[in-house]
Amino acid sequence: MCSSGFSFSVALNSSSSWSNPRSFICKERNNKFGIGAAPSYHTFVEFALDEIKQRTPIRSLNLEDKFTSTSVMNGKTELNLLSYEAPKIRLLRSMWIDGNEAMQVLDFAVFPEVAYDLPIFCANFFTSSLTNIIVLDLNPLHDVINNQQYREKYYKTLMPLVPKYEELLPWGGKITSESLKFFSPIVMWTRFSSSQVNHEALFEAFKDFYEAWLELMEQAKVETDASKILQNREAQHRYLSWRTQKDPGHQMLKQLIGEDQAKDLLRNFLFKGVDELGCKTFLDYFPEYRLVDGTVNEKRSIIGKSFERRPWSQTGDFIGDNLE
Repeated sequence: MCSSGFSFSVALNSSSSWSNPRSFICKERNNKFGIGAAPSYHTFVEFALDEIKQRTPIRSLNLEDKFTSTSVMNGKTELNLLSYEAPKIRLLRSMWIDGNEAMQVLDFAVFPEVAYDLPIFCANFFTSSLTNIIVLDLNPLHDVINNQQYREKYYKTLMPLVPKYEELLPWGGKITSESLKFFSPIVMWTRFSSSQVNHEALFEAFKDFYEAWLELMEQAKVETDASKILQNREAQHRYLSWRTQKDPGHQMLKQLIGEDQAKDLLRNFLFKGVDELGCKTFLDYFPEYRLVDGTVNEKRSIIGKSFERRPWSQTGDFIGDNLE
């Protein structure tokens, strides 16, 4: 997610609002992309749920119930939360923030069970009246820069997704290596002005990436080696620790629902598992962020090289070291 300079109030809708997703009507919207080509991300979530139900049985986790008592200011912005699990999925969760034409945010992720080394499906979309900031990826569980076996296992056949969308949804500009380590060679990192064409392209990309992840899930074989399961668990915990501490959406959530509720939402909904999958702290994984007083450096984009262009080749090899 990306922070916003606006201050909105919040009305929380739990999963009961989605018992019949097709009956849910966004305020002041008359098509899936809304007035003025601004997207209703409800459509994306609806597609994702319909699609996964055709592939695997899912069960509601009701993690969102904890947040139904969040105070409502003036009701102009709605925070819609959903959470599920499945045989190969530890957590599928969605947060859709509906601020009508002023702001739309989607944070949708699928975390595999630790007996699988599947990537983490990640869709972080921020739309305002002025711009769209998009990250869409199958975040690698393990290193894809140096681990060729893992990279080829999950991304070799998916590389055609990059040229399919790079003209309409080009690379979004500088990104540092501190964030890059959590992205795959197929990551869609882009910025664009709102238009019907761009939002339709984004929806198609979302569907393609999501269906690709579901196919990987269906093909995945359960790991029986205890040491490899432990590696998967720690890799996912490391990812969760990074996102909980450094997620750029924290500031926006703090504006919407206050600091305490924002931290609770991060730890117990968006990145649920950070307190259950391991005991290591953020600084255990990332000691380079330790300040002299022992606290965490809260600044972002402070470590590593910045990349103006996509630092992977068409075959998925990392070429960032050769880029100026």
